[in-house]
Amino acid sequence: MFDIGAAELLVIIIVAVVVIGPKDLPLAMRVAGRWIGKVRRISAQFRSGIDTMVREAELEDMEKKWKAQNEEIMRRSAALTDAEAKVASDAPLMTGPPPVDASAPEAASEATPETAPKGGDHVQG
Repeated sequence: MFDIGAAELLVIIIVAVVVIGPKDLPLAMRVAGRWIGKVRRISAQFRSGIDTMVREAELEDMEKKWKAQNEEIMRRSAALTDAEAKVASDAPLMTGPPPVDASAPEAASEATPETAPKGGDHVQG
């Protein structure tokens, strides 16, 4: 904030000793220290208040974004649910086992009592 170098500080101390006097200088330094402390505390409170307002504004923006995203997700979910319900209502109901594809290798390899060779049908070798 204030850019005070060593030379400027030395000039201020010499002027203070000449104007105030060496007898009252310690009291003047204490008063100046108190004032500087008050100014620092006030500026810290001000900065803290500004930071809080900025944080609250950012939170409000984030909440708006989250709400918009949540609404979009809910719309998509409702659209998917409606589409799934329509597909389910259009599909025929099946009552029984699924049909077996005779060309599938699994179905051909299974031997059932109807398709198993009978006792006299086999050839001896």
